[in-house]
Amino acid sequence: MNTKELFDLSGRVAMVTGGSIGLGRQMAEGLAEMGANLVLCARKKERCEQAAEELKRLGVKTLALACDVRIPGHVQNVVEETVSQFGRIDILINNAGTSWGAPVEEMRLEHWNKVMETNLTGTFLFSQAVGKHMVAQRRGKIINIASVAGIRGAPPEFQAIGYHASKGGVIAFTKDLACKWGMQNIQVNAIAPGWFPTHMSQVVMEINKEAFLKKIPLGRFGSDYDLKGAAVFLASDASNFVTGHVLVVDGGQTA
Repeated sequence: MNTKELFDLSGRVAMVTGGSIGLGRQMAEGLAEMGANLVLCARKKERCEQAAEELKRLGVKTLALACDVRIPGHVQNVVEETVSQFGRIDILINNAGTSWGAPVEEMRLEHWNKVMETNLTGTFLFSQAVGKHMVAQRRGKIINIASVAGIRGAPPEFQAIGYHASKGGVIAFTKDLACKWGMQNIQVNAIAPGWFPTHMSQVVMEINKEAFLKKIPLGRFGSDYDLKGAAVFLASDASNFVTGHVLVVDGGQTA
């Protein structure tokens, strides 16, 4: 198999949670550019429909669905709709996420739970539901979106302990699931992005721009294409011997 064939995703079916905007939208576009058909799901269906319509212009089939990743019934509906329309699921990107900023001593339980249920439990629910089909077809790629925040702590001026804990959990979940499903020919990996301008991070990045940039060896933030290659690599046959890995895409921040 030559290198172009290794990265080719033509005809494969990729599901991206939180795929309508931000990093999810960027990765979905990367997969579509390599030929993958797309299923985009998020709480706001109209955003998914808009993104799906735009990505359809790349010559792939798309499906837009509403889903709260915290609700098992929603997850099951998305998986069933996908299998009904496409017949299989080859790639899952667990990207849906949220955060909540508050000092540890003041963090309310409902806010902690919202972050953990979205970022970690949602990753589990989708992996479980999609994984049943991948196990049956004896092939699949699961990509969990972690964060450099899950690798180490942050200074006291940044108070989002639920986010850090949930992303650390995603990393541990990724490694263990890779061990559990390796024999089923399912590769499970994670991407840990650094600072990318998104709906969730834009404000804090603008406020702390100079301080952040000083800690990034490449001297810039992530762009609207910097995650495409990482997602395509982990979704394609090029990564068939890579599992349980956390691919850090942070401009050298954690180096």
